[in-house]
Amino acid sequence: TTVPLGVAGGIIGLALMNLFVRQPFDMITMLGFLILVGTVVNNPILVVDQALRNLRESGANAVEAVTQAVQARIRPMLMSTTTTLFGLAPLVFIPGAGVELYRGVGAIVLFGLLFSLLVSLSFLPALLTSVLSRPRRS
Repeated sequence: TTVPLGVAGGIIGLALMNLFVRQPFDMITMLGFLILVGTVVNNPILVVDQALRNLRESGANAVEAVTQAVQARIRPMLMSTTTTLFGLAPLVFIPGAGVELYRGVGAIVLFGLLFSLLVSLSFLPALLTSVLSRPRRS
């Protein structure tokens, strides 16, 4: 769920940036989507793995398992996303020589990661709770 929604966040970010600074959608900008997809898959894997581990080891119900998983993984998720956002912010927001070439990559990754983090902390836990609460078929 976070990969397509993260890509949508990257497209929205690139469109927002085009309101202020013209950024062509070229091959280098498209590389931003590859970087984004490779980065975005990590957060949901951490949450789902921790929730499944909570279900197996502690015998908690789905809501408790997902809540504990999000609480355990929110700090690493915020730290990794924040460092990436602060690292890309100068590339996206500060004008300078040579920045025009890579500004699109930075915008796609920055906004896509931000959107993916929001999805990982809101939509993913709700969806995971719904899936884990269903009775299993035998």
